[in-house]
Amino acid sequence: EFDDAKDKVMMGAERRSMAMTEDEKMLTAYHEAGHAIVSLSVPGSDPVHKATIIPRGRALGLVQYLPERDRYSFSLEQMKARLASAMGGRVAEELKFGAEKVTSGASSDIEYVTRLARAMVTKYGLSDKLGPIAYAEEEGEVFLGQSIARTKAISSETAKMIEDEIKRFVTEGYEKARQILTERNADW
Repeated sequence: EFDDAKDKVMMGAERRSMAMTEDEKMLTAYHEAGHAIVSLSVPGSDPVHKATIIPRGRALGLVQYLPERDRYSFSLEQMKARLASAMGGRVAEELKFGAEKVTSGASSDIEYVTRLARAMVTKYGLSDKLGPIAYAEEEGEVFLGQSIARTKAISSETAKMIEDEIKRFVTEGYEKARQILTERNADW
């Protein structure tokens, strides 16, 4: 019962009313296995605590990670591990069912890797092409419940370089996930 309570707090309440078809369960299982296998295979990834296809919150399934300690910053290796792990679900769907059968289930993963890659480039200065410069929006003081965002003026050439670098980081994560899941195909 303690584990059930912990899972509810950490992962959200089970959605028992959601009836998944056998095909949806199978696809979700492979999707979550993709996340878990990639996570277990890349240096810098947090340990996998649990993988489930029980719908919780808005997710049909999820992999829960349990960091070994509190972290206040992340290395480039750790961020690249997160990119690859997050893309593992989508790649698993492609490899197991074919590109035509890929679902919208990876949409939150794609949003996550895009946000992380954008922060890597525009906030953390981790792009070799752009260097250690912050291009991210700066948040101003909150006034009447609204934040005031000031965007730095950047050239269209720099904006394209930023987008290219974001795409590069995401693509590298995707390719790393594909490499791992192809090599470890017998495991799943």
